[in-house]
Amino acid sequence: MRRVSCGLVCLAASIGVAHAQSSVTLAGDITTGIAYVSNMGSASNWNPYASNPGQGHAYRFLDNNSTGSRFVLKGTEDLGGGIAAIFNLADGFKPSNGAFAPGAGGRLFGSQATVGLRSATAGTVTFGRQYDPTQDLVAMYASDNDWAGTIGGHVGDSDNFDGSFRVNNSVKYMSPEWAGLSVGALYGFSNQAGGFSNNSVWSAAAGYHNGPLGLGVGYMRLNNPDSATNQAGAVGALNGVGSTDDYSNPFTTNPFGALVAKQQIVSAGGAYTIKNATIGATFSDVQYNYLDQTSLHLQNYELNFKYALTPALVLGAAYLLTDGKFSATPGMENKKPRWNQINLGADYNLSKRTMVYLVGALQKANGDARYAALQPSLFPFSSSSKQFVITAGIDHKF
Repeated sequence: MRRVSCGLVCLAASIGVAHAQSSVTLAGDITTGIAYVSNMGSASNWNPYASNPGQGHAYRFLDNNSTGSRFVLKGTEDLGGGIAAIFNLADGFKPSNGAFAPGAGGRLFGSQATVGLRSATAGTVTFGRQYDPTQDLVAMYASDNDWAGTIGGHVGDSDNFDGSFRVNNSVKYMSPEWAGLSVGALYGFSNQAGGFSNNSVWSAAAGYHNGPLGLGVGYMRLNNPDSATNQAGAVGALNGVGSTDDYSNPFTTNPFGALVAKQQIVSAGGAYTIKNATIGATFSDVQYNYLDQTSLHLQNYELNFKYALTPALVLGAAYLLTDGKFSATPGMENKKPRWNQINLGADYNLSKRTMVYLVGALQKANGDARYAALQPSLFPFSSSSKQFVITAGIDHKF
């Protein structure tokens, strides 16, 4: 991470005059690689009733499997009395062609765009487009946010551990750490007349750290995230299906095409480190209620392990299980989809800022889940019950 004096940044960008107590940091991450995908079909939805013609295996140039390529501009201004003004502007991009990442939706700062106040004793309040508190206090215990990357995530990122969507129009509070305990809360406004329920988001989380032990719990609720107003004008907390980005994964529509009326996510995670070894676990309970009165209930379980073989080389392994139940419309049988997955990976640090990685993931669909889907945002569903992906690449932080 390179620190740049505010005077130079402001001079180059013609954005103002620097103050002695101010600083601006220009930073970022570029990650990319190549991947082998064992089987790709034509489907982009989890529909267990539909066929999915196969397209065979593929060798692909892969954007953003590691931490995600992005550039970040953030700064602080000391206001005195232990209070500082802060801002954070970040955007994702694709190294393969230089385009904005899909989650950016054509925005200048699609990843985050916030401004706020920070106090060492009272905590931090930020306003804008940002991640919910479960990203800060729970999601880091999953292997995809540590060493496995995007292909190692839970099916469709139903629990948003990968940060597939950010919250617009939001106000967020994060506390300082009190004897190891931290808490956070967020509310995303719908900006629509008639109340707070349509296309609004609220979330709360708590975390605890004490030496080698870390724990986190969180809750998130999305109210009518795919409303017609949201799709047409993107005025709410989320941009939904049919709009530019964000709230779009295989589960945001049911097999009959109905959109989500409400989604609730309860999550928990933890890790314990013993010398060079760390064992972690996560759990999430995700409930989708659709506009046609059907519902999908998913429970994601993960157990992961990593070991620092040397200061530079880290090895990882994880087992993931997604267990589901789809309550169908009258006259249609209910379905019980299930996906099992294994992640294996190795990270080798060439320096403090540059890393090479090798990650493999194997997924098997069981029960009424007809097709495997390691990462639908990167690859189509498999045309069979199995899918295997192996990727090798480089990650450089600046």
